[in-house]
Amino acid sequence: MSAIASSRKSTSHPTSKQATLNNAIRQNTVDEPLAQPSDLARRLAAVLVVVVLALVVAFVGTNLYRLSDPYVREVLALTSNPERGEAIFQINCAGCHGRGADGNVGPSLHNLSQRKSEFDIIHQVTSGKTPPMPEFQPTSQEMADLLGYLETL
Repeated sequence: MSAIASSRKSTSHPTSKQATLNNAIRQNTVDEPLAQPSDLARRLAAVLVVVVLALVVAFVGTNLYRLSDPYVREVLALTSNPERGEAIFQINCAGCHGRGADGNVGPSLHNLSQRKSEFDIIHQVTSGKTPPMPEFQPTSQEMADLLGYLETL
């Protein structure tokens, strides 16, 4: 048989696998149906729910961690005296932040309590988180008083 004849023979008589597939397509009985749009929507919704839950857990966990610090809890439980806080500020902070907390080497601290949480302020003061700010280890009452003063700015 010639190559052309054998080529025609294979195209005119499909293999049994091709015939089975062609028959399944004609009868709409393909074994693996395509994903339906509703399946895709359900999968996306499930992924979205998992992502939202992960974010909620991360947020709650972070806040619980912050409040678990005994020093922070003690500071936040105390009544502050802004006048004493101003005196502490003048001794320890005014050199960089200015006598009126308007900024100098360090940034202005006006409206600080509107930009940062109490935890973040406490952490900043006690860790010197951003150089060149030095670490400062006030007592719990001194920190409460300093927070009280910063809230008045």
